[in-house]
Amino acid sequence: MSFDSNLASGLGVLNAVVDGGSFVKAAEALDMTASGVSRAIARLEKRLGIRLFDRTTRSLKLTDEGRRLYEEVTPLLAGLEEAAYAASGSASQVRGRLRVNIDPYFSRLILGPALGEFMSRHPLLHLELYTRDQLGDVVADGFDLAVRFGHPANSSLVARKLLDVRVLTCAAPAYLKRHGRPLTPLDMEDERHVCVSFRDPETGRPFPWEFHRAGRRVDVRNNARLVLNDVGTLHSLCESGHAIAQVLDLGVRPALDAGRLVELFPDWPDERFPLYALYPSRHLPPAKVRAFLDFIIGLSAA
Repeated sequence: MSFDSNLASGLGVLNAVVDGGSFVKAAEALDMTASGVSRAIARLEKRLGIRLFDRTTRSLKLTDEGRRLYEEVTPLLAGLEEAAYAASGSASQVRGRLRVNIDPYFSRLILGPALGEFMSRHPLLHLELYTRDQLGDVVADGFDLAVRFGHPANSSLVARKLLDVRVLTCAAPAYLKRHGRPLTPLDMEDERHVCVSFRDPETGRPFPWEFHRAGRRVDVRNNARLVLNDVGTLHSLCESGHAIAQVLDLGVRPALDAGRLVELFPDWPDERFPLYALYPSRHLPPAKVRAFLDFIIGLSAA
């Protein structure tokens, strides 16, 4: 099969359909009609001898063959775009549209306050952030990358660890005054202590409470009668003095510094929770993706 302008055009239409999530959105992005987009996809399917999309009146989803093609095509098109910018003397400019599936906790507490700085650095970039509890299908949903806490499942996505965050067990001074301070992690199994757990969005089950120190691990079965999936509620409940909670160091440092929360077990400092970037290509990611990742890493070091 020869590579020509018609094939390149069809692959560009495929990329636009996945990015936009529909033929109509792709048509708007490409300044085409929806029927023109449909015909271009049909021609591409005929030429390749495969079906690219499963289509119904309400949904549009990549087939397995379409997914594999999209994963290979996206970095090539991005490379061509960067090569064109380089040829025009604009290799250092970050531009275009960047779609990011991002963890709500990280977006709200860490990224949000600094996002204006990132946008000011890159005035030619159009950023779309989607805060979601679950990862979903990065490729089929047309994301350039995802930023999620937790160890990634096995998949075709490239996983790059951005940072490790300490997991802290905290309570408010008011809680400690009423219930006393647990001296060891296992003390929290006592029924007099009230704990609140956070639900893992991927499994639907509460995160287990673990404590790590110098290679030793202790598992605690707390008496949590309340399970949450919203970080803001978890923090406010803990700061109000109702319960002990496990939280990420990134989000509670101001409360600890101000004395609104107390870290209960600083002598168990080794539990970590990773933050990963996930993207659908093993090739060098485009400049806009690299710029966003570098900014996130810089935030963690600040």
